[in-house]
Amino acid sequence: MYKVFVNDTPIIITQSSKIESIFPVYAFKEISFDEILDKLKDNSIKGITLYSTDLEKDWQAFTKNLKVVPAAGGLVLNDKKEILFIYRNNVWDLPKGWIEKDESIESAAIREVEEECAIFELSIIKKLITTYHIYHQNGFILKETHWYLMHSNYNAPLKPQLEEGITAVCFKSDAEINETLQNTYANIKLVYNTFKEA
Repeated sequence: MYKVFVNDTPIIITQSSKIESIFPVYAFKEISFDEILDKLKDNSIKGITLYSTDLEKDWQAFTKNLKVVPAAGGLVLNDKKEILFIYRNNVWDLPKGWIEKDESIESAAIREVEEECAIFELSIIKKLITTYHIYHQNGFILKETHWYLMHSNYNAPLKPQLEEGITAVCFKSDAEINETLQNTYANIKLVYNTFKEA
């Protein structure tokens, strides 16, 4: 299954015959990319499910309509099991960014977390999930973000990367995270839920 967000509205592409979706279901081969986006413009629809008979083939067909931009980031734990968040555009987020040419995904994830938060001594524990988000910028772009569970015991003050529009960086405890998740993106909730379910 692939879950792609347009803003916070999901497009779910699945070949499971046991579709229990709260969203309208369409056969992938009977709907065009433009029709999908048109349906999502209708604010009465909270999401859409596309039934596929060949998931990987249909995923390739879906992504042909988009410029794919790979990115990487981290859900970072400290020794207290608190989670590192950044605050940008009045929304709580997790640190992430584009993968540079000839850079490995893991190296990009660590570099982006370091740059955005001024945190160091990072280690990757494991891969968590890959999330997908469509936005429009001179055409449709699919941001494909690879997320890693990380740890750091770095204790020096953290500094937000102001030139990237980040205005705050901090670790949050379990008690604080529920409120934080009320003001974040659907993809970030997906990353957090994946971490909690692991």
